Amino acid sequence: MSWTSTLTRDAWRLFATRFVRLFAYGALSVVLVFYLTGLGLSESQTGFLFTLILAGDTVITLLLTNVADRYGRRRVLVTGALLMAAAGLAFAFTRNFVFLLIAGTIGVVSPSGNEVGPFLSVEQAVLAHVLPASNRTAAFAWHSLIGSFATALGSLFGGLVPGIVESAHAAPLAGYRAVVLLYAAGGVLLAAIFGRLSPDAEVKDVGARTGAGALLGLTHSRAVVFKLAALMGIDAFGGGFVVQSMAAYWFYLRFGVNPAALGGIFFGANLFAGISALLASRLAARFGLLNTMVFTHLPSNILLILVPLMPSLPLAIGVLLARFSISQMDVPTRQSYLMAVVRPEERSAAAGITAVARTTGAALAPWLAGLMFASGTFVDAPFYIAGALKIVYDLVLYRAFVNIKE
Repeated sequence: MSWTSTLTRDAWRLFATRFVRLFAYGALSVVLVFYLTGLGLSESQTGFLFTLILAGDTVITLLLTNVADRYGRRRVLVTGALLMAAAGLAFAFTRNFVFLLIAGTIGVVSPSGNEVGPFLSVEQAVLAHVLPASNRTAAFAWHSLIGSFATALGSLFGGLVPGIVESAHAAPLAGYRAVVLLYAAGGVLLAAIFGRLSPDAEVKDVGARTGAGALLGLTHSRAVVFKLAALMGIDAFGGGFVVQSMAAYWFYLRFGVNPAALGGIFFGANLFAGISALLASRLAARFGLLNTMVFTHLPSNILLILVPLMPSLPLAIGVLLARFSISQMDVPTRQSYLMAVVRPEERSAAAGITAVARTTGAALAPWLAGLMFASGTFVDAPFYIAGALKIVYDLVLYRAFVNIKE
């Protein structure tokens, strides 16, 4: 019997929301730097704005995931979707830097093309709740694949729209704004789908089961979750130097690549990333979750360091695509491991804390990368820093958890 036969309507709905959300994220990430600089922001201001956006997403994620299991996962997901829509509308209709800071900090915005906000954490908890444990890694792998495929399509779409709008004799900024409005519309659609989740997605009698002494929604699994969160923060800090918006802008600075071509590049990159996630469940079944996480992530980080060393655009693209082809194998295995070691009533909180650690780790890096881009001298440095930090994460993770039974 295929594992897909165990999927409930709630699981299918969460696959749909993953697609909608990551399509919007991917489209926005390709044009966001161009849009903000078109509004008059400098490169250093844009990097600083990204840092505050990620910091705000950290607070929103921690607040919402901490209460999701007790007060309703569906309510939290709808709230996050509405914050995403509100932020998109605010970005579309203001040029004021202070207003952009407020909207980006309070709302849910993804400058990286990756997950932000409470969505992924709560979705993981729901999927683990409504599916058999034996199918968890496969479901997470497909959930990741759907997201990568959606990000790829969104990146392609986001790269094409400005050119289409500009060909209609509109200013380039109008094309970028059209993508921002699409992002807001994605938030509205998400709220509608999340609102249809059934009561089966919720945890029953969570208050009695959590017990006294809970910290941020955790009791029994606190030590392992905090240790994982600290390591994931290091990994995310490294990744924050090369978030998709910044990586796209690097290709523009280094090789003069236009947004339409950038959309095609990151369409391919995210497509390869999705396929790599799908292979993860098979590798994990044979070699174990930890081995799959570490020994596929290490070579991808070496390739990341090699990207700026390439002397031509085709070679740089080739190395980037090779890196993405193995870069996401650690994602579903990491998610599955986390869901396995915590209790059902702690899953949203555990996923939220690790997500917050990742967002916090990534928050400062875009601002630093923006300063490096603005300097003109250290344009390539973000790739070197990112790769080195991620390699440190892999080695420490393996040493810390190699003797822990999965």
